[in-house]
Amino acid sequence: MRTVLMVAEKPSLAQSIAKILSRGNMSSRKGLNGVCSVHEYTGSFVGQSAHFKMTSVCGHVMTLDFIGKYNSWDKVDPAELFSKAPTEKKEANPKLTMVKFLQVEGRGCDCIVLWLDCDKEGENICFEVLDAVLPVMNKPRGTERTIYRAKFSSITDTDICNAMNHLGEPNRNEALSVDARQELDLRIGCAFTRFQTKYFHGKYGNLDSSLISFGPCQTPTLGFCVERHDKIQSFKPETYWVLQAKVNPEKESSLTLDWDRVRVFDREVAQMFLNITKMAKEAKVESVSKKEKVKQRPLALNTVEMLRVASAALGMGPQHAMQIAERLYTQGYISYPRTETTHYPENFDLKGCLRQQANNPYWAETVKTLLSEGINRPRKGHDAGDHPPITPMRAATEAELGGDGWRLYEYITRHFIATVSADCKYLQTTISFSIGPERFTCVGKVVTSPGFTEIMPWHSIPLEESLPHCEKGDLFPISEIKLLEKQTSPPDYLTEAELITLMEKHGIGTDASIPVHINNICQRNYVTVESGRRLKPTNLGIVLVHGYYKIDAELVLPTIRSAVEKQLNLIALGKANYHQVLEHTLDIFKRKFHYFVDSIAGMDELMEVSFSPLAATGKPLSRCGKCHRFMKYIQAKPSRLHCSHCDDTYSLPQNGTIKLYKELRCPLDDFELVLWSSGSRGKSYPLCPYCYNHPPFRDMKKGMGCNECTHPTCQHSLSMLGIGQCVECENGVLVLDSTSGPKWKMACNKCNVIVHFFENAHKVRVSPETCDLCEAALVDVDFNKAKSPLPGDETQHSGCVFCDPVFQDLVELKHAAMRHPMHRGGQGKRQGRGRGKGRRPGGRLNPKKPKDKMAALAAYFV
Repeated sequence: MRTVLMVAEKPSLAQSIAKILSRGNMSSRKGLNGVCSVHEYTGSFVGQSAHFKMTSVCGHVMTLDFIGKYNSWDKVDPAELFSKAPTEKKEANPKLTMVKFLQVEGRGCDCIVLWLDCDKEGENICFEVLDAVLPVMNKPRGTERTIYRAKFSSITDTDICNAMNHLGEPNRNEALSVDARQELDLRIGCAFTRFQTKYFHGKYGNLDSSLISFGPCQTPTLGFCVERHDKIQSFKPETYWVLQAKVNPEKESSLTLDWDRVRVFDREVAQMFLNITKMAKEAKVESVSKKEKVKQRPLALNTVEMLRVASAALGMGPQHAMQIAERLYTQGYISYPRTETTHYPENFDLKGCLRQQANNPYWAETVKTLLSEGINRPRKGHDAGDHPPITPMRAATEAELGGDGWRLYEYITRHFIATVSADCKYLQTTISFSIGPERFTCVGKVVTSPGFTEIMPWHSIPLEESLPHCEKGDLFPISEIKLLEKQTSPPDYLTEAELITLMEKHGIGTDASIPVHINNICQRNYVTVESGRRLKPTNLGIVLVHGYYKIDAELVLPTIRSAVEKQLNLIALGKANYHQVLEHTLDIFKRKFHYFVDSIAGMDELMEVSFSPLAATGKPLSRCGKCHRFMKYIQAKPSRLHCSHCDDTYSLPQNGTIKLYKELRCPLDDFELVLWSSGSRGKSYPLCPYCYNHPPFRDMKKGMGCNECTHPTCQHSLSMLGIGQCVECENGVLVLDSTSGPKWKMACNKCNVIVHFFENAHKVRVSPETCDLCEAALVDVDFNKAKSPLPGDETQHSGCVFCDPVFQDLVELKHAAMRHPMHRGGQGKRQGRGRGKGRRPGGRLNPKKPKDKMAALAAYFV
């Protein structure tokens, strides 16, 4: 019996596909990484009996990054990133140990079926999976085929079974186009971002953005927003005049007429027209025309249109809308949400999809009418050759999906029903009048057949006042004729929907990446989202774009990125060489980078006008260890300390508060320590500004506070305050927070675990002694006599936080309330989990007798 490994893109997707293919007769177990399940069943594969193992990844298995020192901003010239800096594929999420997991499941398998999403990113992940699995799979016999690719667009029985019966091969060219995009974005983005971030953060204190980022797609996206802002700022209103007339066709009714000239910009000319028309007492009907008109039903729904509507009508940001659409897809409610196609294939089961909606109370009547009277073939749209349009695949209720999930599903369903409905038909009546020598018109519309507007009422023809029955030559008395003075108005800021349209038109990003680029410019504080989801550029965003225009307009114009996207598409089609495209594009941007660096003064001139220099920003906080003058604390992102006398800047931990730490100094460099805190429910630790930026010991890295410092005798260091290994993460140490009394706590120096203990204790100190059971440092606790929880009126006790039965009820594990994930993952094992000989350099906390609460928690999490 052959063993077949099948891999999907997400755990929920793997479960749904396995359930369909096994007809529910499967067994499931958790995989090695605890996140991805493995579903097993027996069946037939290519005419032979087979044992199937269906599992998944969690998106990309690997990510592209620079090697070693090239990840350091301080050690490498950004210009080297274009060609000299080697790159490597690293695990996208090391905590998931995805490569090891895939190899464990793939060992001994004969074939692999790839059920990754059917787009270019999915093809790329196919080859990431193959790179991990092929070395451990059974070797093929002769020319036996072992790699298969499933192509599907929805999670339905029909589509999944059809994909299984028509397996193809993964597309190497599409995967290469994604590799090329990743490398271009990494090298170009990092080079420009590192240079301009270091340059401007070293000069200005109120930029309010921790990263002054550049992106080949992100920057043109911002450019569109700033271009609209510039039009608004440079707009000069003009006054114009409109002639308005009202006639009375019947008693107690009036009809407003529109002037055929529309408007004039000369007051005297407008007054002349008013004087001429005022001489007439009646308006004469010159012509009456009636014409049947059609408002076409919408084209089938693709990704860009869905994102536009989600933003404009549903008030959802593009990235949020995409996340909801992906969830609806993996749950089987809609077809694949990433598609450029607006045309249904000839064999698409439109009636089958429509029948699914026959019992929903919101549109059951419309659907049943369509099924009985016959559906209309959808309009012929654009076939991009990827996936069918976004379509509802099964019925749902508001209670099932709730909130934004239901609102997006409802729109997708209504849109689909509208595509197979009739067009909206209406009768348009146009009456032309003459008042003296001037012509006026009024138009009326009467719906004769509502068609698709019944299911999409927001597209319905607005109700208008009914026009009187009249014929050519009829005369109506004029009730009023007047001159209206108006002004031209500026355009409004771009909406997200308008920005998406511009990005699609100019080839900036893909249907999958457009939401990411828009989200990035918001996250970087380059634009803010105003009411109506309009994107208003910030001062920083405006200055950056104007600076790019001043130095090299191609950095911000969509033309160069659009040309690159075309080259990437040619790689996907097998019509362009991957290495040549990469080399040519990087050479262009390398030249642009050098010119940008040489011309940075041009952008700096604009920055000087808008932002304050470091020396004039912030408030005095702690003393510099070199000149002993006060350094200024700059709170705006990224928060940092600046010594104007030495002209040095020191970065600080972000997303928390900084204050002086008891005026204590670092024994190594004499800098005054500061205390970082994430709030009363979070964690806090002291740090030396100099050591934080210039690690004093080999086993320390930049960005470490005193709770990770390996100084052997400093009273604030890990060596003196470390208690024991973290109960959750592998590399963390629980460190006493000596500022936390009387609500004492210790916090992990890697993850967000906090342990509250000994509330109302007068003093808590870390002892030089260690626990015989778990090797954690003992603690000496001194309680106030009136509030001592110790037995027998005792006020002092020494023991192990984890093992001592006296401390059992005085210890409580929590997780810090963090504004932002501050702390990195594991930094690799290193010596010194606390002080003293007994501290183990590696391994996990594992008390021999987990008899107290903390020990039990430790055993559970481990």
